[in-house]
Amino acid sequence: MMGFVVGESASLTRRFSDADLAAFSRLSGTVVSPAEGVPGPLIGALFSCLLGVDLPGPGTNYLKQEMRFLAPVPLDVELTARVTITRLRPEKHLVDLETVCELPDGTRVCEGRALVYVEDAVKRLEA
Repeated sequence: MMGFVVGESASLTRRFSDADLAAFSRLSGTVVSPAEGVPGPLIGALFSCLLGVDLPGPGTNYLKQEMRFLAPVPLDVELTARVTITRLRPEKHLVDLETVCELPDGTRVCEGRALVYVEDAVKRLEA
């Protein structure tokens, strides 16, 4: 199994539509107007997906997430979310990551940090 490396990153690109916003409103019980743009929890879900599927991947347990929203995010605009490993603490099975979401022109709309617990972090580091 390949080990984790500081600086390693994963990203995904996604557009949120009126239909996504309607589904979010229905599921959350919150009425969100398309004029308000993409709600923060949907951006946060991009980071959650990356952490649980790509980096560190399956078996990751979310411990802490900090997000700062820097600009409104319009619907139907391509967003790129990225997580990057900034620190490894294998003795505690912890991985610190930077989280960033940007518009196509590079404008940051959200940035923050995540702390996750990965049971097999030591095994992956020693591999």
